[in-house]
Amino acid sequence: MPARVAPTRSARTSTAVSHKSSAQTLNSTRASTASRVSAPYVEIPEDAPETALRTQICAIFRDAQKSTTGHRKLVINLRKIQEACCYEPSSKQKQTGAEDFDEDEFNYEVTRCVVRVMPVKKSEAAGERVIRFIGLFLRHANDKDNELVPMEDDDMGALVETPSTRLTAQVMKTVLSLLTAKEKFVRFRATQLISHLVNSLDSMDDDLFQLLRHGLLKRIRDKEAMVRVQAVLALGRLAGNEAEGEINSDDSDEESRVGLLEKLLGVLQNDPSADVRRSLLVNLPILPATLPFLLERARDQDPATRRALYSRLLPALGDFRHLSLAMREKLLRWGLRDRDENVRKAAGKLFRDRWIEDCAGIPEEAAADAEAPPPNFEALQELLERIDVVNSGVENGVALEAMKGFWEGRVDYREAVVFDNLFWDTLSAESVFMARSFNDYCRNEGSNKLEALVEEKMPEVTKLAYYLQRYINVLVEALKRVAQQSPEEDEEEEDTVEQEFIVEQLLHIAHTLDYSDEVGRRKMFALLRQSLSVPDLPEEATKLIVETLRGICAGDVAGEREFVSIVLEAVADIHDTIMDEPAEEDVDESFHSARSEVSDTESNSKKSKPEMSEEELQDKSIKEIMVNMKCLHIVQCMLQNVEGNLQQNVDLVAMLNNLVVPAVRSHEAPVRERGLLCLGLCSLLDKSLAEENLNLFMHFFSKGHAALQITALQILTDILTQHGSHLLESNPPLLKVYLKALKNGSKGPEVQAATTVAVCKLLLGRVIQDSDAANDLLKTLIVAYFDPSTQSNQGVRQTLSYFLPVYSYSRKENQDRIRSVAVDALHVLYNIHESLDDEDEDIEMVSLSVIGAHLVDWTDPRKCYVPGNSMSLADEGAKKAVNGDVHLDLASDILERMNNATKEEKKILAPLLGKVHVSAASSEDKIRALYDEVCIAVEDKLVPDATGRNALFKIHVSLGKIVNNLAQKEGPKSSPLGDRGSATPETEVGETNEDEDADERTVTTVQQDDADERTVMTVEQDDADDDEQDEDTIGALVQEQLNEGREEGELSMLGETSVLATRPKRNQRPRDSLVEELLSDEDDM
Repeated sequence: MPARVAPTRSARTSTAVSHKSSAQTLNSTRASTASRVSAPYVEIPEDAPETALRTQICAIFRDAQKSTTGHRKLVINLRKIQEACCYEPSSKQKQTGAEDFDEDEFNYEVTRCVVRVMPVKKSEAAGERVIRFIGLFLRHANDKDNELVPMEDDDMGALVETPSTRLTAQVMKTVLSLLTAKEKFVRFRATQLISHLVNSLDSMDDDLFQLLRHGLLKRIRDKEAMVRVQAVLALGRLAGNEAEGEINSDDSDEESRVGLLEKLLGVLQNDPSADVRRSLLVNLPILPATLPFLLERARDQDPATRRALYSRLLPALGDFRHLSLAMREKLLRWGLRDRDENVRKAAGKLFRDRWIEDCAGIPEEAAADAEAPPPNFEALQELLERIDVVNSGVENGVALEAMKGFWEGRVDYREAVVFDNLFWDTLSAESVFMARSFNDYCRNEGSNKLEALVEEKMPEVTKLAYYLQRYINVLVEALKRVAQQSPEEDEEEEDTVEQEFIVEQLLHIAHTLDYSDEVGRRKMFALLRQSLSVPDLPEEATKLIVETLRGICAGDVAGEREFVSIVLEAVADIHDTIMDEPAEEDVDESFHSARSEVSDTESNSKKSKPEMSEEELQDKSIKEIMVNMKCLHIVQCMLQNVEGNLQQNVDLVAMLNNLVVPAVRSHEAPVRERGLLCLGLCSLLDKSLAEENLNLFMHFFSKGHAALQITALQILTDILTQHGSHLLESNPPLLKVYLKALKNGSKGPEVQAATTVAVCKLLLGRVIQDSDAANDLLKTLIVAYFDPSTQSNQGVRQTLSYFLPVYSYSRKENQDRIRSVAVDALHVLYNIHESLDDEDEDIEMVSLSVIGAHLVDWTDPRKCYVPGNSMSLADEGAKKAVNGDVHLDLASDILERMNNATKEEKKILAPLLGKVHVSAASSEDKIRALYDEVCIAVEDKLVPDATGRNALFKIHVSLGKIVNNLAQKEGPKSSPLGDRGSATPETEVGETNEDEDADERTVTTVQQDDADERTVMTVEQDDADDDEQDEDTIGALVQEQLNEGREEGELSMLGETSVLATRPKRNQRPRDSLVEELLSDEDDM
């Protein structure tokens, strides 16, 4: 880095004698504070007469801008010229022709060439080449000068003044004055040159350092991103120098002492340009203070910046183990789940190449060699430990994704891995996860070679069952010890967590095995059946056992019945642990309905038993709850793996009546909630059961807490998806449940977010097809998307930001449904906007014009997907051929609303008419009907503001062209406009009267083009005295043109050219925007 040294400089001593020992010397003392505040103004003198020195230097710079291949030779030639000008030769040398010039003249000519580069545009490669040449020459010249000077011990750390340092200072100061130039390319080239020199030179004068620092700090706020990029490149180097040695506090003010790193970090976080943020990311010094800000760029909105973090910054960071565990997990999760494929690849490469080498103790230089180091499985297990595989290796954890990429990218590890008996006898969390991830990768890739590899390396079913039984026994024993130990002892609990993880990974492996071997199948089946009856087994292990059992059983009806009977036997075994005597069954239990009063009490009292203490009763009650929860959890896992009809399975019917229904009636909230979930799963298997219990689920939604409401809502949604939307028609309150949940976001944002997801699924899957119900839900979703009350509910906003465009563009019917509720939704949002008080400054609402633009865009027929149509949106001809009925209907809805809207609401609605796509391929009846409505709106002056009138006239003219063409196709006997159009009075405000003065306005028709026979209505203003043309008058003139066309038989519109216009007068006023639009030669057809 450029070292800032003390201002004391030693005098130069050399065998070569400098012509200018004191010329262009920097101040020997530090610049004052004032001198560092602003860069000195450098006046560039006019060109002196042509000299031999200029000719030689210009020739070198001319060659340097052509190519970079000859830069080294050109640098040597320019150095010879510098030596001839600055030094007396110590011996006879070949003359260069520059001996008659001194150092000042050489520096002037070089600076003159440097200044000539400044106006070069960024796109010109010559500018880049010359700047690289300047940096290469100054570095070479400084190195040569330092070789000529014998360095004394006393001079260590002091910057020796040489001709090259004086040239560098002169070039820098000249360019510094151009940092504030008005021309953006001059600022860019000046900043680029300074940045290149700062990153090329090893040392720099301290006074010059301060001038550069001050000038570059101003450029980080430049309006041009290209200038800011170069400024931060230079400041990143200077910031690293400041971090190594702080400025002396005795001769520098506080503002200059601190703040450079802070300012650059602020730019890193807030600069709108991705190039600036990326440049800072790879150039800022890596320090404890800057590292958190650098790592948070993993969530940058620019994919290239995120990729730079994983491909450049993190590999250069050193050993990843210095990062905290939480940061490692975040970086890995963010990178592997990034939406950009290149970022995911960079994160995967970082994990399998760099981090594994860190754990293996291989330095980065050795890892970069062509010969890859041999596989090290101890390092792999340490790597898994470093990412906390016990927590990150669970379902939806990032460790499984990381290891999938690892096995895919490291073929050497894949071929060398060995799972022998010693491996299985000494399993740890890391080793068993390595085996599980290898097994999943090979079996899920669909490659025969990988299938053969995993069959070769993994144990057979019988052996795996033996190891699984062994580790399940270890887990159960550990759980019993934890239950008996005091709360202060946590070592045993940590060991239990690891043992539980090992059992889960073994079950994952067992779930993927081939059970064609009957001996192995029976061994595994018996083991899982026995393990399922263990009450203390954790829930995740229980779930995996049930899923594995379902895989072992056959996939047909008989296999499903076997599976159900085995699981229910295990449930009965667990339930018997709390049953002192059989409970009396209620003969009146209903199969279909689980509804009952919460206040119901058992009619039959239990037999008298020995009295128990309060503590014993409490322990027994807790045990009953835990056992019931365990039984219900097993039943829940079983029901999630059953597809047959409920009534056709006697075991399921008995389970429903004896376990699920009593659980729903339980007074214990945890039992009741889990029973509700099981009842919902049962309802998916039987339609009549679902219909019977709809009211029960709605009751839980109305009276339950937030979590229970979400559960009930998900059950109702699954029932509608499974059994059809006719349940909405037969149960009108069900629709109100969804509408209520969508509208009451302030009371339960989580419930609102879950409801939004549910409704979006129902609509997108076309489960709800009833017009009224779908329209109500869709309108509520649109309002919720823009409602400021959902601003903090990102779940709702994110779901709808995906759903609304996808739903709209997927089908024509969906677009028409969006259209049918668009105006009503906009009216509701308008009322919400008007109800916001000035006090609600913290509440931000999207402007109504933006909302309207979204609605018009979602209903744009050109963006709708049509099966079998490969039309590109870039094809203008195909766009015009699209049927635009949906936008015509939208325009009709807008006009209808405007008839009863307030003035302010009209200002919101009217501009939308100008965004409507009017296509000649639309239905003729709808085109003519909308044209009638638009004519009436023009006649009645429905729109109050100029912007709205322009939009109205635009659609008026577009429709008029199409109607005229339709009339031409019908034949000369039919009127092009027929009786459509507004009943305009014969005399309008601004109507043309041929008997009036010559300065009256005239409505004309432009001569038609023979090629396309287009008719355009034009308005020309000949009145030189009027100050402005009112849009109302223009509208009247347009209508007058239509009336005149009817009176004259519309000869011009039928193909006969009629020129009725008088020549415009010399003093004709400029046409306004509407007139220009009317005179436009574009055809929307």
